[in-house]
Formats: sequence, C-alpha cells, structure tokens
Amino acid sequence: MSEKILVVDDEKDLVDLISYNLEKEGFIVLRAYDGEEALQTVTNRNIDLMVLDLMLPGIQGMEVCRLIRKDPAHMTLPVIMLTAKGEEIDKVLGLEMGADDYVTKPFSVRELSARVRALLRRSDLQKETDKKETFTFRGLHVDFGSHVVTVNNEKVELSPTEFKLLRFLSRRPGRVYTRKQLLDHVWGDDAFVEPRTVDVHIKRLRSRIEKDLSKTQYILTVRGVGYKFADIEV
Repeated sequence: MSEKILVVDDEKDLVDLISYNLEKEGFIVLRAYDGEEALQTVTNRNIDLMVLDLMLPGIQGMEVCRLIRKDPAHMTLPVIMLTAKGEEIDKVLGLEMGADDYVTKPFSVRELSARVRALLRRSDLQKETDKKETFTFRGLHVDFGSHVVTVNNEKVELSPTEFKLLRFLSRRPGRVYTRKQLLDHVWGDDAFVEPRTVDVHIKRLRSRIEKDLSKTQYILTVRGVGYKFADIEV
C-alpha cells in the first residue's frame, strides 16, 4: 500500500510542485493550506508522514506540530518542517516541538523527496526496533532486558543514566534530539539537571563505547542542534 503524505503550506504553487513530484514516486498526497485544515486532516485520515510549513495563516506550524505530539494517536507521526528561516534557533525550536527533520527554503524537490523516503524508512525501523529486546550495529550490541552492553564482544560498564541515554538514542537511529528533549526523555522530572549535563554524559558514554573519539560512529553531534544515533540504512 502506498504511503499517504500530507503537504501543508499556504503557497499553493509550492504544494502543487511538491505533490506532483511525490505522486510521481508513488506516494498518495493530501493537501492542506493552513494549520486548522492540517489538524483536521491528520485527525480524520490515516497519514504516514507530514510535510509542514513553519509559517502558516491561523495556527502556526510550530503549534500544529505541538498539538499533534500531544495526541497519543499521532505522537510518532513523522514530520518534516519547512522553513524560510535559516537560523539555528528555528531548527532547534522545530525539533523541540516534535519535528523529525527540517528543510530550509529554497530547497530542491529532489532533496525533499529523499528526506521523505529516509524518514519513512527510519519510522519503519523504529517500529521494528521497539519490538526487539536487543540492538546491534557496527560491533555495538545492547541487550535492553539485561542492560548488558558489549563492543566487539567485550563487555562495557555503563552507569544507569548512560545506559538510559544509549537505549533512548539507539532505539531511534537517525533522529536528532536537542539537549532539552534528552533531558525530558532520559532524566524526566529531575529539576536539578542542567542542559550541559547532557554534554557531560554524552562525553562519558562515548569514552566507553567509541573506538576513536575524534571520529565517533555511534553517538553523533548535530552542530547547533543536539545529538543523534547514527543513521542505519534499511
């Protein structure tokens, strides 16, 4: 069955262009031109991915993303955010509101199509990974049930927080998370933890699992945004 993509932008010509190219690749494309229409479509239709413009009339793209993430039925819906702004702060805010990826205007439709395909693959991979009790990638093996981690068959000792951080990121390969998001998901309600704590624990985790700290292969830094586990091709 072809995946359904919802394209949301108030520029009709751009929506038509994106839709035409995605349809050529076999996707079913639905269209919305403002935030309210986007929310109604997500609620009433079975959507596999949404391409969402940041600047929309009425309900803004950021708010649309935030509202979708509050609904348990759509918490994992892949979202690519379009923005005419290039500042890093807008990318960070978009990710914190729940976007999975972002593309800055102007962009090539070919690039957007590649991002759509990659995000759909990542979404499928995450669904499969969430079902598994173990994870293996490039010599790194994580047993989520026993909390045992090995690198090239050698056991690695991690602190409880380091393991939770590795578990969270490895279950979502390729997905970028800001420091604030990692604090929320890994540390939870600990009000005494500061964002720089994430950097400290990432450094410690890397020192235990990475062979070459100057060229990490598992936990990657996304400059100006945060961290992610390496992309896994499927």
